[in-house]
Amino acid sequence: MKTLTPTSIATGLIAGVTAALLSLSANAQSTLAIVLYAASALPILIAGLGWGNASALIAVVAGGATASMLVSSHFALLIVIITLIPAGWLSNLANLARPASELGGPEDALAWYPLSNILAHLAVMVTLGMIAVGAIVGYDSAMASQLVDIVIQTLKAQEPLYNPDAAAVAQLKAIFALALPLVQGALWVFLLFAAYYVATFIVRLSGRGLRPREDMPSTLRMHRNAIFFFLAGLVLAFMGGVPAIIGALVCGTFGAGFVLAGFASLHFRTRGKPWRLFALWFAYLSVLLFTIPVFAILVLGLMDTRRTIALTPAGPAKNKNQNP
Repeated sequence: MKTLTPTSIATGLIAGVTAALLSLSANAQSTLAIVLYAASALPILIAGLGWGNASALIAVVAGGATASMLVSSHFALLIVIITLIPAGWLSNLANLARPASELGGPEDALAWYPLSNILAHLAVMVTLGMIAVGAIVGYDSAMASQLVDIVIQTLKAQEPLYNPDAAAVAQLKAIFALALPLVQGALWVFLLFAAYYVATFIVRLSGRGLRPREDMPSTLRMHRNAIFFFLAGLVLAFMGGVPAIIGALVCGTFGAGFVLAGFASLHFRTRGKPWRLFALWFAYLSVLLFTIPVFAILVLGLMDTRRTIALTPAGPAKNKNQNP
């Protein structure tokens, strides 16, 4: 943790207020709401990565207090749980390092907390955060059923002859009850990791970042134990009721981690190939347009789990916070 200074305190306060305002603007811009909510993690991440854990903690508290004053304590609680705390925790993990000699490495180097562990922590935090939010707002399968009813009524208004079979509607509601938490969990992991990536880039440009620049294609993988969480989610998804909703959420969050790892692995495996650009464009476009090919990327991520540790030269200015 960096020494608390007036600058780090001011940075934390500004970051927290900015995060709250971004979350507030998301309520006014429904089309970009989820992007703005995710963007609210960016100031917290920048404060933590550039000015230390204390600055990130101040930012989280300031963001929650600002949201509570401008909107409500209920709204503040939601954004703190789902956005601000995960962002602060990610910055804390990214700043952790220990002497590489403790891991059998060189004596004059620091070993940084593995990116695979950071990605697994992100999946866990999003899972727990969404479960907490679901408990607060009272989410259950009935909510998904109501959304399907709204969609059907809208379609009937546009096409009076549209009259779906009751059995088909019931099946659609059952599918949607699981698809909604799965997609929400996966999308939130994608967006928060994107915020982390952008924050590390900004902090590195400013010259304040502690963590070295990492080669994402070779280091961005999921921890091998994350496979067991993903499999547990699959089992829960077939149990029905609340366990099925939680299982779908776990599949979404951890599945998103493996998809990110799969894309990174694809980048790594195609290096130096003349057809690399075509293959990458084809992979991304096929996933965006058809969705189904994402399962191939998921399998690639599941097949390539590793724990790569970044090293930097040790020095008096480097922090030794915790074991990787």
